[in-house]
Amino acid sequence: MKPWFFGSFVALALVLPVLTPAAVQVAPEMKRRPVPRLSSGRPDLQGVWSFAVPIPLERPTSSDETRSRRVDAIPENERGRPINGALPPMGNYNAFWFDQGPAIVADRRTSLIVDPPDGKVPPLTAEGGNRASARRAALERPPNGPEDRSVAERCILGFNAGPPMNPGAYNNNVQLFQTDDTVVILNEMVHNARVIPLDGRPHVPSGVRQWSGDSRGHWEGDTLVVETTNFTDKTSWRGSGDQMRLTERFTRVDMDTLLYEYTVDDPTMFTKPWTARIAMTKTMDRIFEYACHEGNHGMIGILSGARALENRAEEGKTSKQ
Repeated sequence: MKPWFFGSFVALALVLPVLTPAAVQVAPEMKRRPVPRLSSGRPDLQGVWSFAVPIPLERPTSSDETRSRRVDAIPENERGRPINGALPPMGNYNAFWFDQGPAIVADRRTSLIVDPPDGKVPPLTAEGGNRASARRAALERPPNGPEDRSVAERCILGFNAGPPMNPGAYNNNVQLFQTDDTVVILNEMVHNARVIPLDGRPHVPSGVRQWSGDSRGHWEGDTLVVETTNFTDKTSWRGSGDQMRLTERFTRVDMDTLLYEYTVDDPTMFTKPWTARIAMTKTMDRIFEYACHEGNHGMIGILSGARALENRAEEGKTSKQ
């Protein structure tokens, strides 16, 4: 099963102060419940967590009014097709299948990005701009084969699973497993699992590149810090390149809230680092298998469509001769 549209629908709200672990707003009865801990004394981060929140990554240009892009606010005749016009109207899932998340969140932020303060991804460097233009051009021309498409369309990595993790159209669930020396982050999207050692071992050599990078973790007080390097040049997050250094922070602030923060640092692409925060919610949902490679009709359709367009162009040239 594979979607045509990788966007998410968001609800925008009023601007309030930056979210910190101490400022995460939760229900009063939850505040009285202490954070569970392992026998080692470390916070227990285990369980299934949802990061479906109705907040866009970047703050909209106009944030002086509350606007909703939730699926249930979309006219019936617009459902089932891309809203942003980026793809032809070839069909999409209807509203039932989208993971909308709550109607509003407690802190009422208008962007996941908290640094820079304007809630925007920093400008690209000159080199970053050139790379971004090249990537867009590659995706706009008819693909010769699956290697010309994105890693999400090829079922290699999930579009919202990262790293880093961000709310997407659906499958916004992650499960954490934890021992004294290892943490495993299992994303429901494309069943990606990162096994993260906490024993202080160094990163793999710089010549070794991996789809999800190479992650190493350590504790800073009650916060788990995961640093990931060694990305490939085939994966990208908002324009990042293979030199990205990603720092993720996991802080369990109460029984039902896991504060997730990540910082993207790639001086070859962005003029400065930037940080986003998401308050994940404990859920009783289970992680289900995500079958993407099996019967990937989307890729078959994309490549078949490209060949059909080429044939149509050739037929047009012949008819004019």
